[in-house]
Order: sequence, then C-alpha cells, then structure tokens
Amino acid sequence: MGKKLQTGERLRPVDLARGHGLSTQAVRNYEEAGILPPAARTSHGYRTYTPVHAAALRAFLALVPGHGHRTAAEIMRAVNEGAAEEAFRLIDESHAQLLDDRRTLHAVERALRDLKPATGPEPAGTFIGPLAGELGIRPATLRTWERAGLVSPARDPLTGYRVYDEAAVRYARLVGQLRRGGYLLEQIAPLISQVRAAGGPEPLEAALRDWRARLSARARAMLTGAAELEACLRERD
Repeated sequence: MGKKLQTGERLRPVDLARGHGLSTQAVRNYEEAGILPPAARTSHGYRTYTPVHAAALRAFLALVPGHGHRTAAEIMRAVNEGAAEEAFRLIDESHAQLLDDRRTLHAVERALRDLKPATGPEPAGTFIGPLAGELGIRPATLRTWERAGLVSPARDPLTGYRVYDEAAVRYARLVGQLRRGGYLLEQIAPLISQVRAAGGPEPLEAALRDWRARLSARARAMLTGAAELEACLRERD
C-alpha cells in the first residue's frame, strides 16, 4: 500500500481498509458520512480512492482518541468541504475543553486537600437553595445526590428543612467537582463511602492518578491527530 501511495496509483476500498484493520464497508461508511472526500467511480461503478483519501482516513483515525468520534468527524467534514477555519475552530474547542477538565481536576485536588474528617458537632449550615446556587445546580440535583447517599444533610427540628453543615457542604462540593470531571453517580458513591470510612481523601488518590493519566493521554493523542491532519492538509494542497 505504501508503494501505491507514493506512485499515486488509484486505490480500492480494501487498500485503505487493510492497513487500519477496517472493513471495506467501514471505509465506504466514512465516505458517505463525509469523513473522506467523495470517491471517483470506474466505468463499472466501483469506487477508486487516492492518496488524499488515504491521508484523510489516517487523520480521522488519529483525531478520534483525542477529540472523540463526533468531533473528529466534524473536523474532517469541514476539511473536505474546504472550510479549514471551521476545522481549526473545532480543534480549539477541544483544547479548551481539555484545559477546563484539567482545571476541574486541580479543583478536585484542592477540595480533597481541604476535606478534613469531622472532629465534633458541626454548626448549623446552609439550606438547599443557597447551596444549589453556589454549586450552579438545581435543588433537585442535591436531592438526587442525597438519595444516592453522596451527601447527608440534617433536618431543621422546627421546619424539617434540609440543613447542610460544614462537612455536608464540603462533600457536596466534592461531588459536584467529580461530576464535572466526568464521573457518574454510581462511580462517585463508592469513592465518597471510602473517604468517609477512612476519615480522609487518600482512597481517591488512585482515581485522581487515573484521571490525570487520561488527561495526559488525550493531550498526547491531540498532538498525534494534529500531525496527521497537517499531513492530510499538505496532501490536499
């Protein structure tokens, strides 16, 4: 296949598919989705591809790990439509999201450093409305977290309203930050339980290491995707 790309020979769907462990149907599907440029047809109606298509396929497959399938497809559609600026905007948005995720991770790490086991009765705290406003969520979300066992507010003895003491507020902040980091409630619940049982944040250290590793892997995958996309653009030029 490498020789064909260098000599500029026409390529069949199987030529593109073989080097990436894909089926020929997958290659055709990518073309129909606009991820690859439209293929030429022989007099018998068979598709023929070129090095431009091969470069587009390599770029798309390299973009997916860093940007996700949907964004990678949108990037390649923009490239194939001649809208390079739109492709660059999509890439910028992915990088901005990665930076936001990294900031969220740092916020979680800071929250864990501040998370201390309770040493005695906590003073009366805040009600559900103000706390939800601080976290940027709806009161119903806090009630969902309570049902999942993630936060445990007390009840005002006179009104029966939920009251979040200092410890409950810290856990609510931690849950909110983990949710922003992409963790599902069923993933957060055992982590919170471990923190409570251990009396500290140490059980979350492994999860944070995994989170940091995933962010680093995305960042490196974005570099690989950028290199292949640049090669694709050069091939088109």
